[in-house]
Amino acid sequence: MKCIYVLSVLLAFAAVQAEDKYSTENDDLDIEAVVADLDTLKGFVGCFMDAMTCHAVAADFKKDIPDAVATSCAKCTNAQKHIFHKFLLGLKEKLPSDYEAFKKKFDPQGQYFEALEAAVASS
Repeated sequence: MKCIYVLSVLLAFAAVQAEDKYSTENDDLDIEAVVADLDTLKGFVGCFMDAMTCHAVAADFKKDIPDAVATSCAKCTNAQKHIFHKFLLGLKEKLPSDYEAFKKKFDPQGQYFEALEAAVASS
């Protein structure tokens, strides 16, 4: 009986931990390919900036961006931190004015972006 109780507690804990993370369905995104193809990168940025229609993958990431920025990606999986890091690097390098616009949109007061970039830098 005690084993069943311990197992149910562990399962409940695992469920709570899973809820503390964003959906993992797009963690396999090839972010290097996205950043390498300027049109694809512009498509993601256009979605995030409400300038273009979002496809399913971009829309999935977009819904979590405000919270991820504000919490330094606290609910991000390691894969998501890697994706965010590579996205920001590529955006800064290839589309610097869009990078600045992205920062202003999701961190208008300039309170969170430095911590976000530090949090995803090692991913």
